[in-house]
Amino acid sequence: MLQKLSTFAGIQGPVVTIVMDGYGLPKSEAGSAIAAANKPTLDRLFANYPNIRLQAHGTAVGMPSDDDMGNSEVGHNAIGAGQVYSQGAALVAGAIASGAIWQGEAWQQIVAGAKAGRGVIHFLGLFSDGNVHSHIDHLKAMVVQARAEGVKTVRIHILLDGRDVPETSALDYVVPFEAFLAELSKDGFDARIASGGGRQFITMDRYDANWSMVEKGWKTHVLGQGQQFANATAAVNGLREQNPGTIDQDLPEFVIGEAGKAIGSIEDGDSVVFFNFRGDRAIEITRAFEEAAFDKFDRVRSPKVTYAGMLQYDGDLKLPARFLVAPPAIRNTMGEWFSKAGITQFACSETQKFGHVTYFWNGNRSGKFDGETYQEVPSDVVPFEQRPWMKAAEIADAMIAAIQSGQYR
Repeated sequence: MLQKLSTFAGIQGPVVTIVMDGYGLPKSEAGSAIAAANKPTLDRLFANYPNIRLQAHGTAVGMPSDDDMGNSEVGHNAIGAGQVYSQGAALVAGAIASGAIWQGEAWQQIVAGAKAGRGVIHFLGLFSDGNVHSHIDHLKAMVVQARAEGVKTVRIHILLDGRDVPETSALDYVVPFEAFLAELSKDGFDARIASGGGRQFITMDRYDANWSMVEKGWKTHVLGQGQQFANATAAVNGLREQNPGTIDQDLPEFVIGEAGKAIGSIEDGDSVVFFNFRGDRAIEITRAFEEAAFDKFDRVRSPKVTYAGMLQYDGDLKLPARFLVAPPAIRNTMGEWFSKAGITQFACSETQKFGHVTYFWNGNRSGKFDGETYQEVPSDVVPFEQRPWMKAAEIADAMIAAIQSGQYR
């Protein structure tokens, strides 16, 4: 059990912890939107109450280097717990650099599964170097390794970013990547982008907020349904012409086809790797591939594939069953310490951030600790970018009611 600081007498509870995603304290106020904002309440709190600056990026929260900003939640496992775990980006980069990922049972099963079937491995995930959910270098390494191990066909299903990287930067990744694949595609090896779409339009929903996004992704990647283009570069250019002013993450789905037929539908005997390392937007599509009794939408057909995630996305639900890099077993987060000390906790957020005060806070586990109560305020289904206000009043009302109940002291 953590020992209390002898020089701190403590305070009367309850204590409210508010995570303000995107808020930062700049080294210089020049050009800082936060410094320029009218925020009398925050100004009063900083001026009149003890406070300290925390580093919430880079190696301080388990990222590979101090140049990495990290995910929204990278500090959640560390804050108040006196520990730092390596995050997914660092774990995957290290496993690739050492070659350990290729020696792992999961990768070997992916290769063996493909060779025993049609000889096809599909890679699906967020297509950028944002290093928040994924990194394109990890994808490149897997394509090269698949070729080296004798896999004949690789199909890549790309989710355009425009969120963790510039809003209309898709071609900065697509054009050189298609050239990279063309250079590799010789001596009987065939690697091509097969389908895609914006990350906020297909596939990458989270917290059960909008399963229709996942259904669109399933129809695109698995069934090969969607508007067809000759290649991914043509697809991005064409969709931009059809949807002027639309940023990458909101572009519709597309399929690469030849003679009217999709070149990369997912079939029985194929292998599939979802190459995101972050779990929140990987769980739902993983369930669609792995659950025999799946009922969130009509899959039409469920191909028998060898499926793996880059990491394990949920430690409680054991999703996915197969993963390429083992994540750390995160224990003794601040919430777990509170639970062990008999302190009751109330966690509240709206749907789009609910995992950040529950799932991420508790070490990538979906279950509750003893003494925890959760309350979710449903988010609007309309994307945040189209309705950029969050339900602060409803969340505040829930927090005030919890405090007034007397259960949390």
